[in-house]
Amino acid sequence: MKNYTITVNGVAYDVTVEEGAGGAAAPAAPRATAPKAAPKAAPAPAPAAAGSAGGVKVTASVPGKVFKVEASVGQAVKAGDPIIILEAMKMEIPVVAPQDGTVASIDVAVGAAVENGDVLASLN
Repeated sequence: MKNYTITVNGVAYDVTVEEGAGGAAAPAAPRATAPKAAPKAAPAPAPAAAGSAGGVKVTASVPGKVFKVEASVGQAVKAGDPIIILEAMKMEIPVVAPQDGTVASIDVAVGAAVENGDVLASLN
């Protein structure tokens, strides 16, 4: 067993991790030192709202900085394909296509600061 101290949102939690013997392990019962509310999972793919200009808007799900632009205007994408990579809290967070389509516009540049809900790109 290994003991760790993990800090989540400024609150420190002492956790014990039991090392398995290889193979699939059964879920462990929660320990008394574990937090009562599980920390939030990684951000979900960016939500999209149908635009009146004939496209689907791809928006930022978290505030951060544009780290990389994966798609280009005119490129066909499938649902789940990465369009833009955001950097937030030293993590790379992919912003993916919410549906199949063609990239109509990329509305941000690498290095740009974005807020939650900002339009990053649009699809047709």
